[in-house]
Amino acid sequence: MQMDDADAKLIWDYMLMHHELKPADAIFGLGTNDTRVAERAAELYLQGLAPRVIFSGGNGKGSIFDRPEAEVFAEVAIKLGVPAESILMETKAANTGQNIMFTKALLKENGIQANSFILVQKPYMERRTYATFRKQWPEATCVVTSPNIAYEDFAKSWHYTDRWIDVMVGDLQRIKDYPALGFQTEQEIPPEVLAAYERLVAQGYTKYIL
Repeated sequence: MQMDDADAKLIWDYMLMHHELKPADAIFGLGTNDTRVAERAAELYLQGLAPRVIFSGGNGKGSIFDRPEAEVFAEVAIKLGVPAESILMETKAANTGQNIMFTKALLKENGIQANSFILVQKPYMERRTYATFRKQWPEATCVVTSPNIAYEDFAKSWHYTDRWIDVMVGDLQRIKDYPALGFQTEQEIPPEVLAAYERLVAQGYTKYIL
């Protein structure tokens, strides 16, 4: 493994929260280009961990779909056995903050009570998703999970292959800087992870730096 890849792996490992899953009011799949997130949400529903699945996502920046991500995810989940009547879709959100805020508003509009959630996202976005939820919806409880995929397999198998480290660096920058902007709760970053981030920035992995 090359040094830059080893540094990215350090960041990947930090992003994983390793939460213990328990029954909740809803499984909340946040939009992305990776339909394995929808597969993971369906898996959890079929295990009986929640009576409802919520998918949130419109056509965010970089979306590869020609329709809202929530609709694509719902279709995947239904094919895997989730009843359509157990799925709620939010189809306007374009980023993580909107996923959460728009879904919160949608539940309120429909008179649906949900106070505990299993959040589902890509592995490297677990921590950012959790920190955003805790800031935007503090009165609810949540745990976060993702498809069970190793770093090496995820990086090789998905469409981010040629820009993988740039994506990782950009997401860690958001973990570091977004709390001061009011978007997320503070997350402690270990010195070795921050050092890996700084080395990667110095090597030019800055495509997704704000």
